[in-house]
Amino acid sequence: MNVLHVDSSILGENSVSRAVSAAVVARLRASHPDSRVTYRDVAADPLPYLTAPLAFTLGKPADQVPAAISADAAALRAVLEEVLAADVIVVGAPMYNFGIPSQLKTWLDALAVVGVTFRYSSTGAEGLLGSKRLVIASSQGGFYRAGTPTAGFEHQESHLRSFFAFLGVKNIQAVRAEGTKVSAGADDHGLPVALQQAAALSFA
Repeated sequence: MNVLHVDSSILGENSVSRAVSAAVVARLRASHPDSRVTYRDVAADPLPYLTAPLAFTLGKPADQVPAAISADAAALRAVLEEVLAADVIVVGAPMYNFGIPSQLKTWLDALAVVGVTFRYSSTGAEGLLGSKRLVIASSQGGFYRAGTPTAGFEHQESHLRSFFAFLGVKNIQAVRAEGTKVSAGADDHGLPVALQQAAALSFA
């Protein structure tokens, strides 16, 4: 099993989402000791932001890329290849200002490639990554689940779910540490519950 582990928090060892994503990957390794894990930290090693010239290189071989942007194009091509090679993708995603970190958005921008991860047909867009599984290791300072007063502010997990669903991924789940800025030590939410959820995941 090929596993892609992506972290995006800017908080390093103080990050809740990193702790959750590490727990998910640890559970996966315990279930499949022969798994090969590729790790990418888009906060510590940020990708180049997408520009018009760079966007035109997505999905193209290196020999068709202008020399002036070849290094940036190679960086985006590398993350795309990591996703294509993965059976399971684990994404550590904190909520920043109701959405995902800009570094993680840049990673997503490298993955939406016509003819590679999705295609257009007479019936509309069709995702091509349907065989993959996505686990979102989420952290939220407050409470944004359905039924809460701030549910409409949630553009973090929903963004990732929508994006990967567009690419055809149907097996998507989230392990969430919520309310971490409200009462991180409470027994019914926060990091302890998320770690318990991660330990209970099934990777058949």
